[in-house]
Amino acid sequence: MIGSRLDVGILGATESVGQSFVAALVDHPWFELAWVAGSDPMAGRRYGDAVSWRLPSPQPPAVAGLELQRCEPRGAPRLVFSGLDAGVAGDVEAAFAAAGHVVVSNARNHRMDDDVPLLVPEINPEHLALLDRQAKGRRWPGRIVAGANGSTVVLAMALAPLRRFGLRSVTVSTLQAVSGAGYPGVASLDIVGNVLPCIQGEEERLESETRKVLGSLKRGTVEPHPVAVSAQATRVPVVHGHTALVSVAFETQPSLDDVRAAFTGFSGRPQAERLPSAPRRPLVYLDEPGRPQPRLDLDREGGMAVLIGHLRRCPVLDCKFVALGHETVRGAAGGAVLNAELLSVDGLMNDRRPKRRPRRRSADSS
Repeated sequence: MIGSRLDVGILGATESVGQSFVAALVDHPWFELAWVAGSDPMAGRRYGDAVSWRLPSPQPPAVAGLELQRCEPRGAPRLVFSGLDAGVAGDVEAAFAAAGHVVVSNARNHRMDDDVPLLVPEINPEHLALLDRQAKGRRWPGRIVAGANGSTVVLAMALAPLRRFGLRSVTVSTLQAVSGAGYPGVASLDIVGNVLPCIQGEEERLESETRKVLGSLKRGTVEPHPVAVSAQATRVPVVHGHTALVSVAFETQPSLDDVRAAFTGFSGRPQAERLPSAPRRPLVYLDEPGRPQPRLDLDREGGMAVLIGHLRRCPVLDCKFVALGHETVRGAAGGAVLNAELLSVDGLMNDRRPKRRPRRRSADSS
């Protein structure tokens, strides 16, 4: 601990998601970024010398001087955030958990494991009970908590308040920003002035992860939500912002006013607990025609909200709408930090609960 803050680390700190973790943690009121790790050839170098900084905000001077470590548990803080590529994340994260660390992961490797919570705190905080099963079954003193895929977060957040109407079936087409592919990502000759109609594995992740996030915890396991989800995923020439075009069928027949009220009234434990990264409004409904749009709306609530608009009747299902979320903030680093904040207030990382501080206010004035 440094003062009243908990030391934390980042795995894959030089990569694109790792840099977003650095930006999210540098001024955090509960967590102190004290340890960064990257690939073996970079170990021993100053972080500022090893990283090719790609964010629009300046590289934080306090982090630039940290020595880059290997992705090995020895010497790491108890809490580490994983921005590792899926090609290496699975084994590395398991090694850290086996050594007693709490790993809050952005990688897909453990998301669908039966004993790993796929956490979106406003939706399924009760899934953290899986951690007891994880510890007993794997016989390790640490834990792994996974964050959902960026497009899954957008869809699941939009659907969560509609569960009261009996979700029956959902069709979703996503228009996903190029930053979701990481850096260097998609070749410019492929994406400029073009739409790529397939993102490998994305449709399967949307369909399976959404049902797990919305599912119920029963007898120590998550029973996926019975809703049928049919997804199509495309890559579009937008830098940031995953847009989802959603149609929903219900068991009941809510009015459009009922559906809109469900969106605007939605909140969860992060808002009740006043977690530092929690948006005041996790869902923001926009009445203006032609909204939401990535260029105009993405940064509302600090990028931590999902934006909803263009709600209308669907002639095939019951209703349809547009949802938008920030894939590198709510769908990646910001969402993972929010997950860790919930772990903190539930006492799942250390014996001491962090001192509550006033929630940071959003710059959104709408």
